[in-house]
Amino acid sequence: MSKPRTLLRQAYAHFLPITTRWMDNDAYGHVNNVVYYSYFDTVVNEYLIRCGALDIEHGATIGLVVETQCHYFSPLAFPERVDAGLRVARVGSSSVRYEVGLFKEGCDTPSAQGHFVHVYVDRATRRPAVLNEALRAALAPLVVVEAEANRDNDNDVDAQ
Repeated sequence: MSKPRTLLRQAYAHFLPITTRWMDNDAYGHVNNVVYYSYFDTVVNEYLIRCGALDIEHGATIGLVVETQCHYFSPLAFPERVDAGLRVARVGSSSVRYEVGLFKEGCDTPSAQGHFVHVYVDRATRRPAVLNEALRAALAPLVVVEAEANRDNDNDVDAQ
């Protein structure tokens, strides 16, 4: 498996400060791996709600996570503040690939980075739904230029 290329803080368009909680730590004294996914979910949904693109109670469409991945580089622990960086690598007709970097306060290199893909579906039928204009408008400032997305997602090659 190739080593993932880390994305620095400036690669992300939006940040949400998240304070770790006592319960986030596991028996090994650091934030448990499953909590990182909670941070991913938090930064994405907070952004969408704040932008008016997601109505969690009454919206006609909802986003379902169909794919996730996380690479861990250095541990997070309680008590720390984490800056969750958000960007969008791909917008399809009914899906979005969100990329998230988790940074210790004041650090430019991530403690973890990963992604998840939402497929937006009709709330009642659970069938894929075309992304609405409010969602597309909210995502626009987060979208990574295609050339940059390809460069950033390339793995470093040590030798040919």
